[in-house]
Amino acid sequence: MLLTVSKCLEFSASRRLRVAQWSDAENLSAFGPETNARYGSGRNYVAYFVFTGPVDPATGMLINISEIKGRAGKIVRARFDHKFLNEDNSSFRDVPPTAENIARQLYVDVAPLFSDVEAKLCACHLSESPERSATYYFSGACEANYWFEFSAARNTMSPRLSADENARLFGSATSTHGHNYRARLTFRSERFDGKDPLVRYDAIDACLRALRSELDHRYLNEEVVGLKDRPITTESLARYIYERVKTTLPLHRVRLHERDDFFAEALGNNAVFLGLQTPFHAAHRLHAAALSNSENAKLYGKCNNPTGHGHRYLTEATVGGDYDVRSGTLYDFVALKNAMAESLEPWRDRHLDLETEDFRDAPSTGENIVRALWPKLDNRLGQRLVRLRLWETANNRFTLRRT
Repeated sequence: MLLTVSKCLEFSASRRLRVAQWSDAENLSAFGPETNARYGSGRNYVAYFVFTGPVDPATGMLINISEIKGRAGKIVRARFDHKFLNEDNSSFRDVPPTAENIARQLYVDVAPLFSDVEAKLCACHLSESPERSATYYFSGACEANYWFEFSAARNTMSPRLSADENARLFGSATSTHGHNYRARLTFRSERFDGKDPLVRYDAIDACLRALRSELDHRYLNEEVVGLKDRPITTESLARYIYERVKTTLPLHRVRLHERDDFFAEALGNNAVFLGLQTPFHAAHRLHAAALSNSENAKLYGKCNNPTGHGHRYLTEATVGGDYDVRSGTLYDFVALKNAMAESLEPWRDRHLDLETEDFRDAPSTGENIVRALWPKLDNRLGQRLVRLRLWETANNRFTLRRT
């Protein structure tokens, strides 16, 4: 199992995407119209610093999130926030400040600051807009993400099933209905040097235009030729988008949301995953029995408030397994929803430390909460859980992955 802890920091900056040695036409093809922003174009960036390592059994923490905020925050404020990156940050004198290059530089600048702790920075994720983000990994790999939206109607069904089978499997979703879909295309390089765009603007722009033209405001069951003989499910549609893009670009994976809290992912080798988010409300207090009151107050700060505090936690469970090509499904949506609800029910509107058994002997840190939830949920899902995420706040995320 792999556990990671993520802290989110925000900053604002301007930048120009341009390579001095290239012609105007080459820059336009690589970066699009933004390359003409002579004095820079602005973004509100959101950076996620992702750490992995062992959990201290006494404190329940992989790393003190306040330390991430303090140490990484100094770098962000000094070198990135409210800067014209091309001129105010020497790292971008020779390479354009694309999302991928900024994520890479954040990793390079921040990773050495944590050489004195067991937890290690394993990735930096950078979101520059709702449509663009990037992730740089400690291995040197890098991913570029492009989001696009489309609206479409459908009947959830499979032409490979009988009417009775479709009704039994999909219920009221067999009736005509629609979704505002949001899809993410992820491209990956295992060794990213930052000199060339991971994906050129002209290529991704043509790709997204073609997808919108084919899918937007369509009745998927009848108006999209490529879907005529396929199941019309979220899983099947994610696979279809993956296959379409893969014919022209080196796509790594697709994530397709039919709503904010429900998505399917499609990768190579016909791999499919299904994810669902579920919130719950609970109170807790961070307090380690092995530490003195003063040590607890110093370690956990205001989270050690004797009378407690609380959160609207958000969980996200992703399941894998065998994809059924006949029905177009990976896992029953209702069963997944029920498994999450049943697993979380003992914690809903409770004080985790005082009213549950899970944290009698362990601090109710995000690390311990996600580790306690995993077996409860995995057992109900037949050991098909592959990733479990917990947001304590919008800025603090804890993730457990099956390895």
